[in-house]
Amino acid sequence: MVKIAWHPLFAHPLPEGHRFPMLKYELIPEQLLHQGFITSKNLFAPDKVSEEVILLTHKEEYWEKLRDLTLPAKEQRRIGFPLTAQLVEREVRIAQGTIDGAIYAKQFGTAFNVAGGTHHAGSNWGEGFCLLNDQAIAANYLLNNGLANRILIVDLDVHQGNGTAEIFYGEPRVFTFSMHGDKNFPFRKEQSDLDIALEDGIEDELYLSKLKSRLPALLKHKPDFVFYLSGVDVLRSDKLGKLALSKAACMERDRMVLQFCKDNNLPVQVSMGGGYSPDIKDIVDAHCNTFKVGIDIFE
Repeated sequence: MVKIAWHPLFAHPLPEGHRFPMLKYELIPEQLLHQGFITSKNLFAPDKVSEEVILLTHKEEYWEKLRDLTLPAKEQRRIGFPLTAQLVEREVRIAQGTIDGAIYAKQFGTAFNVAGGTHHAGSNWGEGFCLLNDQAIAANYLLNNGLANRILIVDLDVHQGNGTAEIFYGEPRVFTFSMHGDKNFPFRKEQSDLDIALEDGIEDELYLSKLKSRLPALLKHKPDFVFYLSGVDVLRSDKLGKLALSKAACMERDRMVLQFCKDNNLPVQVSMGGGYSPDIKDIVDAHCNTFKVGIDIFE
C-alpha cells in the first residue's frame, strides 16, 4: 500500500500575500480521494520530529533560533515570511512525515509526502520558504539508524537543491543530483555531486532526453535508497520556473524516475517541492500526476 504523509498544518495559512501557494496542500489529497486513486487508509498524520534527529542535520544554534522564535529579521527575510510557532511545527511535522515515508518506502517500495522538498534549507540557514530540510533529515536518520548505507537524492525541482548540496558536501554515503534552471534562484549555487544546469525555455523532448541519459550513471554510486524531489515548477505555466514543460512531460519525468527506482529495486520516498502556476488547478493536477504514476508503478 502506498502511504502518504499529510497533516492539516501542511495547509496552514501564511500571512497575507503568501497564502495561495499553501492551498495545494489541502487540495492534493482531496483530489486524489475524490478521483478514487487513494482512500483514507493511504494517508497518515506525522508527529513532530525530535530535536535529536534534527541535530543530525542542522546546527544546534540555528535550530534553537527557530525553536525559540529568535531568528533575526534578516534571516527571516531570507526564508521569505515571518517566523511563527505554527510554521516551525509545520516544518517539524513535514520532516517526520518524510522519515516515516522513507520507512514505509522500505516496506512498500515508495511513499509520499504531500509537502516537503524543503531543499533550500542548509545546515545553518533557512531560505526560499524552507526552514528545515526534510529529505536531508530523513537521509541522515536512515544512515544513523543503519536503515540505509548509500543514498541517492534526485532533485528535479526547477531550483537547485542548494541546501541539500551544502549539507552533504563531502559525505560519500550520499550522492546529490540536481537538474535545475541555470539562471534561476538560488543565484548563488552550491555544489551537488552532479548538477545539470538548464537553459531558460527548455521544452519536453530535450529535458526528458537529458534526464534519461543521466539516470543510468547514478547507479555507479550503488545506492540502496532514493529520495526524489518532484517539484512541478518546471511547467511552462509556472510563473517562477522559466522552463517550458507540458504536464504530460512532467508526468513522464516522474514515470522515468520512479520506474528507474522500481527496476533497480530501490525504495524511493517522494516529496512534492515547488509549484507556482497562476492557476491552482495546474499545480494540483501536476502534483497529483506524480502520485498516480507512483501508485501505478508500485501497486
